[in-house]
Amino acid sequence: MRNTYFYLIIILCFTISTQVYSQGCVAIRGSSCAAGNSIFSQNINLTKGEFLAGTGFRYFKSFRHFRGTHEEEERVALGTEVINHSTFLDFFTNYGITDRLYAYTIIPVLFHKRSSMYEHGGNPPNGLGERHETSSSGLSDIRLGLGYWLWDPMEHAKFNYAVSLGVKLPTGKYDYTDTFYNQGPERDQDREAVVDQSIQPGDGGTGIGIDVQGYHALSNSFFLNVNLFYLINPKETNGVLTRNGNSEFSVPDQYAARLGAFYNTKLQGFSLYLGGRIEGIPSEDLIGGSAGYRRPGYAVSIEPGVNYTRSRYNINLSVPVAVARNRTQSYQDKVRTIETGEYRHGDAAFADYLISFSISYRFGGHSMKHMEMNNNLNLDHN
Repeated sequence: MRNTYFYLIIILCFTISTQVYSQGCVAIRGSSCAAGNSIFSQNINLTKGEFLAGTGFRYFKSFRHFRGTHEEEERVALGTEVINHSTFLDFFTNYGITDRLYAYTIIPVLFHKRSSMYEHGGNPPNGLGERHETSSSGLSDIRLGLGYWLWDPMEHAKFNYAVSLGVKLPTGKYDYTDTFYNQGPERDQDREAVVDQSIQPGDGGTGIGIDVQGYHALSNSFFLNVNLFYLINPKETNGVLTRNGNSEFSVPDQYAARLGAFYNTKLQGFSLYLGGRIEGIPSEDLIGGSAGYRRPGYAVSIEPGVNYTRSRYNINLSVPVAVARNRTQSYQDKVRTIETGEYRHGDAAFADYLISFSISYRFGGHSMKHMEMNNNLNLDHN
């Protein structure tokens, strides 16, 4: 089992990579807004001149409506729920500038379908009661950045932390349009208008992402891992009016935290993961204004996963399952509550679970350094 610990580190780095994913109407922009498998996968063993390339796939269906922590179960019972089918495909490349400093690039592509009644004539009994779909697809917001391991991975096998700083570019279309039915005063028109914020490919702002990840080896088989992320979006709104024209789309901050445990099985190359995570968007941003239309909120999930590593390949499958969801009161809700004296609190649709699959391949660099690292890691823990 000479290579066991070395592969554990590889798998662990893949496992502790966090993915902030869209929770339905709470508009979180997939891995274009948070550290994903595409950023930190196997970075701990990326030596100088080495590459990591791969792709990540994610899918979810959101349909459960929450206002605060209260689920509005009648929406599903009456058939008026909004349903988002969202698929994300990320293409990524990481490069070892040194044995500790690395660069990453993520190019995300997405495909959304949104089914509703209220956008196409209104929910019954006051609306027409016709369900139609809008959709969007294409390039989302690209991420570029640098990360650095605080201790030398060649010598520090029991624990380590990496800090990364990245930029999110406004490459995704944020005024995507589609056809809406039963529009106009008489509800007899089809109109081209901007789709909902939750299925816009981009948010229209340039953001700064800060990420901290770390691991602690408890034994040859058990590890703890942690990941913290925050995206700062200084821009207040992106200039695009919502479909009803009442306000502009907000460009919100986003955040995530993840804590879990990793276990290496007796099957060579296979490992299991179980952890908890929280991700969402706040009502108010750290920098800049918070006006505009946004659906803030968060989801807390239990995340089981399985990994397989063989040679230079790494495959990961995880299925985070939501255990708590909260559509918090937005900044706009708070302002209107004060102005009108009537409490305002919008709702949002959340998913029950997410399917996430990733595969990566490591190449380049110096094979002798991998052998040296392998020996150091085994000697350190034997």
